Amino acid sequence: MNLYRIGELAKVAGISERTIDYYTKLGLIAPESRSIKNYRLYSHETLSALERITQLKQEKYSLEEIKSIMSKWNATTPETDVSDKLVELELHMQRLEREVKALEPVISNLKPGQAKRALSALLPQGMACMEAIRILLLTQGPPM
Repeated sequence: MNLYRIGELAKVAGISERTIDYYTKLGLIAPESRSIKNYRLYSHETLSALERITQLKQEKYSLEEIKSIMSKWNATTPETDVSDKLVELELHMQRLEREVKALEPVISNLKPGQAKRALSALLPQGMACMEAIRILLLTQGPPM
């Protein structure tokens, strides 16, 4: 197992050591172990967690929301693959809802013809997404 000290992890993850310290204090990440000299050592899984945190921050989630999401992800087992996918889809849908709400002022100012063209372009994609979720639920069953 490859373990990283804070400086190494920061360099690989492209974030500051201070950010890693902060995330550790918040409980978003945790060291795998400590070295003989008492340095915190982080695993490759921590690097993956940092990538998820960065992605969620870019999607405008607060650190408190990210902590909640991360705890759900960390609690999953291999048997919950379908549930994991549904959580990912739910997060994606929440992000899309935020984007739609941000666009509402622009949409409300569209002329009827412009609004109809925009809707006709989006409708097939939305229907395809809903159909994919329906098929996933029918073939895999609901998460337990």
